[in-house]
Amino acid sequence: MKMVASSKLRHAQLMIENMLPYEGMLETILKSFMAANIDAKGRFTENREARHVVLIVYASNTSLCGAFNANIIKKMISTVEEYQRKKIDVTIYPIGRKISEKVKSLGYSSLGNYQSLTDAPNFQTCIQIGQELERKFIAGEIDRVELIYHHFKSAGSQILTRKRLIPINLEEAMDYDHTRDLKHVITDEHVQEYLKEHGGHRALTGVKSKSEIKKFNDNYIIEPDMKTILQALIPRYINLMIYTALLDSNASEHAARMVAMQTATDNADELLHDLRLTYNKTRQAAITAELLDIMGGSFQ
Repeated sequence: MKMVASSKLRHAQLMIENMLPYEGMLETILKSFMAANIDAKGRFTENREARHVVLIVYASNTSLCGAFNANIIKKMISTVEEYQRKKIDVTIYPIGRKISEKVKSLGYSSLGNYQSLTDAPNFQTCIQIGQELERKFIAGEIDRVELIYHHFKSAGSQILTRKRLIPINLEEAMDYDHTRDLKHVITDEHVQEYLKEHGGHRALTGVKSKSEIKKFNDNYIIEPDMKTILQALIPRYINLMIYTALLDSNASEHAARMVAMQTATDNADELLHDLRLTYNKTRQAAITAELLDIMGGSFQ
């Protein structure tokens, strides 16, 4: 089982490694663009009062993967209880048989059956989930969407992650160059104040030294228009986040199973060694007893 898990892990690892750079850059582009343009604020960045929350929870269909499913279930329960204490309704999209069964046994509200996604990640199904959530958010049926999954860091490390999907949080951007200040959304005289506070010397009439000025939010040239850009980027970002979390969870599951099976193999080898030692001692004691009986009989 360890060899099977290792083979599946390699395939899943290639998928997530190929997807993460694209997902990260898309997130950076979208959030940088929305932070740099105050007109880009819209419905999907509106932090309204949460009355109904959706949790997309990723688990596996099978067991023998250590504490993988137990950690996800524990995180889901704590999150649901946190919202219930605030009198907020919670609906769960369970992805994986283990989480689906647990949600049903606990009596939580759930929608859909996405067990097949765990064994065969499908981008089209993730698009359908994303479109449904977008429609419900725009209609006011839900106020927040969160993802709960394992982020695959390495074969020996999977990080339990809880991340807000909708509304989009501009302060959580994956800023690759670490030079942008995404908290600033106005690009007029406040930019000059920001540059002065951070060591820049740009004045309203000119620039003293370009090398001394820290890079600010990009001044985007919008073509064809703001609405078209956002209509293209936001749904793609939401769909891609759901799919990337699925790939992350899938790779983490196989990694956890590989480690669990290696641990089980080591424990079995240790147990086999102890049993073999016990058997040899017992066998030697029996032989010694028989020899003593033979020697005792010969003297009689």
